[in-house]
Amino acid sequence: MTRGMLVGMLFALAGCAGQAVEPEPRVVRVEVPVQVPCRTDEVAVPPWAAAGLRQDDSLELKVRALLAERRQRIGYERELLAANEACR
Repeated sequence: MTRGMLVGMLFALAGCAGQAVEPEPRVVRVEVPVQVPCRTDEVAVPPWAAAGLRQDDSLELKVRALLAERRQRIGYERELLAANEACR
């Protein structure tokens, strides 16, 4: 290659580099998770069985009421957990 051809090629390449090509506008869809408030039915607090106990009630009545309240609390906790799980 001669020096003239080399200089000519450099000028040709420099001329191509000066031309700006506008990029084509395009629409790109981007999936982004969005936080959504959880909507579940409110869990009602039951009337606790031991709430109405008096000091002069018999021991048997108190024990029965406390056992019943324990079962109520277990059921109430399961309802709360189910409502919480529905929001996941």
